[in-house]
Amino acid sequence: MSRIVLGVSGGVAAYKAALLLRALTEAGHDVRVVPTPGALHFVGAATFEALSGNPVTTDVWSDVPEVAHVRIGQEADLVVVAPATADLLARAAAGRADDLLTATLLTAHCPVVFVPAMHTEMWLHPATQDNVATLRRRGSVVLPPAVGRLTGPDSGPGRLPEPADIAALAAVVLADGAAALPQDLTGRRVVISAGGTREPLDPVRYLGNRSSGKQGWALARIAAARGAEVVLVAANVELPAPFGVRVVPVGTAEELRAAVIAESADADVVVMAAAVADFRPASPAPTKLKKGAASEPSAVELVRTPDVLAELVAKRPSGQLVVGFAAETGDAEGDVLAHARAKLARKGCDLLVVNDVSAGQVFGRPDNAVVVLAPDGASTEVSHGSKDAVAAGIWAAVAARLSPRSGH
Repeated sequence: MSRIVLGVSGGVAAYKAALLLRALTEAGHDVRVVPTPGALHFVGAATFEALSGNPVTTDVWSDVPEVAHVRIGQEADLVVVAPATADLLARAAAGRADDLLTATLLTAHCPVVFVPAMHTEMWLHPATQDNVATLRRRGSVVLPPAVGRLTGPDSGPGRLPEPADIAALAAVVLADGAAALPQDLTGRRVVISAGGTREPLDPVRYLGNRSSGKQGWALARIAAARGAEVVLVAANVELPAPFGVRVVPVGTAEELRAAVIAESADADVVVMAAAVADFRPASPAPTKLKKGAASEPSAVELVRTPDVLAELVAKRPSGQLVVGFAAETGDAEGDVLAHARAKLARKGCDLLVVNDVSAGQVFGRPDNAVVVLAPDGASTEVSHGSKDAVAAGIWAAVAARLSPRSGH
């Protein structure tokens, strides 16, 4: 059981902290909530105590024999501050210790994750950006805020990410430390495809596949957390959009091709994680096909769909990395890696992420394990874990091969 400190500062997004608390406790963690006095104007201490099973205090004068302002931070395996307001970020960057939360931050030897939430103007203010840079330089993880509806009618960057996203990233940091989410993709533009395309047979039916899009979603979430500007081309995925990510919905292989080609022109990295159909019906029926009707087909003629990965490789600008995915099974002609190496050579991409999908593995499941292959023969195994943890391993392999940015 891991010991997590959930810091909550005084913003309207504090209500989401209760949902995050529930997610963390249901994952089996021992969570102690340390709110600021302002946070309790939004969510009462009784709520946090009931959900965590631990006492809630805001000042250093409570539980004096425990020396809480020292012990809580010393004993934590992870500190997550959500929401982290502009005021909290400023006080943390300055090393203040004027309440229990900021004192805890000064005594914590474990990874610290700040999840900002504030109005857009406050987030973009140079003072806030300097404070974020200071905290990151000291080794803390500061996630980018989501873009969306804020208080009142305003909308923009500054919204707290959804609790499920925060919990997923917290699990990655808890497993691998703050080094799992470095800011090595800051200033990079990333395009990721995810999900599975659907090729119409008639207005009701389609040819599709079992891809859920979860691994692509995790790749987008981790890339955003590592500082990238992310575009996610999503084929038939019914999941909430990851924070800080622009989603372009598509349906068919041709729609996915058009969107990825358009978005990738100035991208540093293109990741083709989507399961794109290899074939489509040659002539989709204009009306529903019915049994026993004159239009009942005796066979369905299929034609090839565009090879999007090969086209991306052929058109890639200098310095762009193209990452392919291969969902493989072994057969009489070779094992999974043999088929994957042949595909890597055939496609010409810079890296190939290999999934063994034998016996129903991977599709729709919360965990995964992959091997990342490179044309030079290098092979990186990303061990079995959550799809976010696997995404972190994939991005580590990708980041290691990125060309330095001009001016850096």
